[in-house]
Order: sequence, then structure tokens, then C-alpha cells
Amino acid sequence: MPFADELGPAVTVADYNSDWPAEFTYLADRLRAAVRDRAVSIDHVGSTSVPGLPAKNCIDAQIRVTALSPDLVELLEEAGFRCRPEPWNRVEISSGHRCEKFVFAPPVGERATNVHVRLATGPNARYALLFRDYLRADETARQAWGAFKLRLAQSVPDFFDYGQIKAPATDVLMTAAERWADHTNWTPS
Repeated sequence: MPFADELGPAVTVADYNSDWPAEFTYLADRLRAAVRDRAVSIDHVGSTSVPGLPAKNCIDAQIRVTALSPDLVELLEEAGFRCRPEPWNRVEISSGHRCEKFVFAPPVGERATNVHVRLATGPNARYALLFRDYLRADETARQAWGAFKLRLAQSVPDFFDYGQIKAPATDVLMTAAERWADHTNWTPS
């Protein structure tokens, strides 16, 4: 759930913004400075990482690490990021596996951001990269997913309801992504 300063009147999905990659680069530089040598990689993930895809104006970054530890929370909080407290921001099920993680909100007053900290070899890190790479590669899937998200935000503007409806649709999308991964011998970068 968003912190109080992040709440808006409704879910809004916008056309792709060509500024999003530069905004991610700025965020990644700040995250790299915060976590120092702990990051294996910092990835632009989520819908804003896919050129041409409509998205909520929220940059998703993934920090891949070799171990999740409390000092990562401390390092990011020292840089102003806020650890999201909800249980679903601590554990997610990915490919049938229970995966621990941390999710951070931006410092108060900064642009909308979600920072996901995941094990570098975890299925949930792979999932985020597969989502991005599949939609970058498959124009038909990208257009269909974008149209779905635009229609959903128009008809279901409530943040919670939007997420509840989008989740099973994402599962369908990712089934196609897994077939694509098998067919192309895709591996996470």
C-alpha cells in the first residue's frame, strides 16, 4: 500500500514517456551509492522499462543482491528510502517458490518509485526481467497489455481493486512469456 504522501485520487495509466529511462538512470545511480558494493545489478523493471508500453508513472527498480540482510534496509533508509511494511512487500510467490524480498518507497516528496530488493538468483528476480524482456520483444503482447492496462485503469480506478484484477491477467501474460523464453532460449541478463 502506498504511504500517505503517495496517495492519489485514482490509478492513472499514461502513455509511454521517453523520460522514464533517464529517470531510472538517475535513480539507479542513487541506489548504487546507497547500497555500495552490495548490488550485483540494478535493473529497470516493470512497465516503465518497456518502450512504447503505457504505465503508471512509477519507476520500478530491482536491486539484485547475493543475500538479503537487515543492513540493506539500513543503507537504503539512510538514503531516505522507506521500507514498505506490508507482508506482501516482504514475501512473494514466484514460479511456485516462496521468495523473500524488500520493497522501498521513495523519499518523501520524490517521484513515484518502487525499489525491489531480491536475491540475484531468485525466481522473482528472473520473473521481473522476463516480464520486461518479453514485452520489449513482442509487439503484439506489448500492445495488448498496454490496452488492457489503460482500459482497466479507466474502469477500475481504485488502487487495491486495480491490483487484484491485474494480478491474474499478469499470470496469463507470464505464461506466454515463459513459452517465449523457452522458444528463444532467453536467459536473464
